Formats: sequence, structure tokens, C-alpha cells
Amino acid sequence: MAKDFYGDLRLGILGGGQLGRMLIQEAINFNVNIHVLDPDPNAPCKRLCNQFEVGSLGDYDTVYNFGKDLDMITIEIEKVNVDALEALESEGVIVYPQARVIRLIQDKGLQKQFFKQNDIPTSAFQFISNKDGLAQSHLPLPFIQKLRKDGYDGKGVKKINSSADFEAAFEEPSIVEELVDFEKEIAVIVARNDRGDISTFPMVEMEFNPQANLVEFLISPSTYSADVQEKAEQIAKKIANDLQIVGLLAVEMFLTKDGEILVNELAPRPHNSGHQTIEGNYVSQFGQHLRAIFNLPLANTEARGNAIMINLLGEEGYEGLAEYEGLEEALAIDGVYIHLYGKKYTKPFRKMGHVTIVHEDRATAIDNARKVQNLIKVIA
Repeated sequence: MAKDFYGDLRLGILGGGQLGRMLIQEAINFNVNIHVLDPDPNAPCKRLCNQFEVGSLGDYDTVYNFGKDLDMITIEIEKVNVDALEALESEGVIVYPQARVIRLIQDKGLQKQFFKQNDIPTSAFQFISNKDGLAQSHLPLPFIQKLRKDGYDGKGVKKINSSADFEAAFEEPSIVEELVDFEKEIAVIVARNDRGDISTFPMVEMEFNPQANLVEFLISPSTYSADVQEKAEQIAKKIANDLQIVGLLAVEMFLTKDGEILVNELAPRPHNSGHQTIEGNYVSQFGQHLRAIFNLPLANTEARGNAIMINLLGEEGYEGLAEYEGLEEALAIDGVYIHLYGKKYTKPFRKMGHVTIVHEDRATAIDNARKVQNLIKVIA
């Protein structure tokens, strides 16, 4: 790299939400010059970066003009204009993760093809161009329909239980996936730098909100057998190496009831399944991402102890200026760390913050986390 990360190097982040906010919090310790592009004039990153620009992440000219005077660009969301990133790469701007990786991961169909071509275990699938294709699917009902593009945070996913659900299905190009009878949803975050050094965070176990399909309870480290954890981490490493990605990659997986691991989806950036690393591990996912993109030595990812992460989601029935009930009571519990994302307005299931609960005893950590989960409510 021509410039030292702590000197004149200008790092651009596409996206100014909570992931960018937490990345900046870590980047401050590295003395990095941060520029942010986001469509929201009140995005969480606005007051934390050196320069903030309002604009569309999907518009070619906006992304190109934002990046042309920067040294490096990274992302906190995949829904960005990849054509502009490829043009910037051709002109010498470093883009990590690389534009080709973002393009592949933007399309869940291309992800699935990548898994198949590289012998990465995943559920059976097929492509359909519109909802009429559901009736021709060779997969047994019930199955899952996923939009190939623009699905995130539980959006763009539907369970198709019977032919009665065909009419309300997505019309856009989709993939149809076999419904996996899983025991647990798990995740591994892997980092890779430009030298090819690679490192995984310990596998975590996740519980999802059934209505919003969002992670709302995460347990680290896992208590599954060493064999299961090693297998999950090896799969994540293989994917990172096959992609030759530089940066962070979150690999979401299903652990089936017969002990098989199937890859669900990828995210080429810091991820909800790694928030607990801020307090729970020797390095946070955000610090490791910076180390990876700056081609620095990757840090020790071991867990310091038991860490539980809960998402603070906007309560159903409330929309408007956010108010937080129960913060004081939650903070009276030992080992509670609150992260509010600076979002002024709440709406049902919007990610408004997260809380990490740490304790030397796993059962106590989980019990305290359940208490916090019941105490804190985001209303309006």
C-alpha cells in the first residue's frame, strides 16, 4: 500500500449505518481518515467521520465521484453500484472486498452456483424467473423462495407451504431452496488479508425472531463439539480462499439434526453475528476487518469468555421518535454493555441497537441476557 493507514490514506465506506458506525469507532484507534456515503442525511455515521456525503449507493455517478479521490473503499452493505467500483479499481483505487466478490454475493443465485461449483455444502435449489415457476419446481413442498437480489434483514424470503401460497409469492427472479430441518443456525466470521493470511472467529449459535427473521439472541462461544466447530470454521476458510476475498466474510450456516453443516448465505463485511466480539473476544470483528484491508497481521480471535448478544429491535405498534425503556435497570446488571446506533426514529423490527452481556459463568450470562431482553423496549 502506497500510504500508511494512520497517515494520509483516505478510506471510504459505502453505507453509513450501524456497521459503519462501529467500524469508525475502531478506526479512530487506528487514526484513519474516514469518508462516508449514505442516502440518509441523518445516518448513524454522520457525526463520527471526517467527511460525510449524502447520496445514492446504487447510482453509478454518485459512487464513482465519491470514490475517485480516495485511496481505498470498503462497504457496510452489499447493495452498492458494482460497475462504479470496478471502474474505480481499474483507476487504482483499492476496493476491499473486491468488486467481483460483491457482485457475486449481491445475487443469491450466483452464491448458490458458487457453492455448487466449489463443493461447498448447501441445500438443494433451483432458479425460477417468476412465481409461475413455483408450480414447476422439482423440490417438495414446503420450500423457501428467496429473491436473487435486494433481500436483506429477513426481507426477500418467503416460506411456501403449499400451492395456495403461489399467488402471494415473489414475482421477481428467485431461487427455490429445499426447506432445511435444522437443529441450530450457526455462523463463522472469517478474515483474510492480501497476503493470504486467514483467521476465523469461533463459531456462534443464533436464535432468530420468527416474525422479522432477524437474529435476536446470539451465544458465544458455542458448546457444540470441537469436531462440529472445526468443520464449520474449515468451511468458512475454504469459501474465503476460493473467493480470494480481502476483508471480512460472515458465513451463515445450518447445523442439521443429523450433524451435517449446510451453508445458507454470505455477507462480505462486518455482520450481526459478530457484534459480541467487541467485548467478548481479543479482537473485534471491526478491528479484524481493518487489519485485513490494510494488509496487517490478523489478531487473536479467541473468546475472552462467555458473551451473549441481543438485538434491540423496534417494538411492534410503535413508529416515531425512539424512546428506550429499561436502560437504567439493564445497566444495573453486571457485565451489560449497551450499543445504541444513533437512529432517531424507530419502526417495528428496525435494528436500533444491541446489548452484549458477559459473565464468567455461561448459564448466568444467558440468564442475565434474558432479563435484559425483557427489560429494554424500543418504543415511540
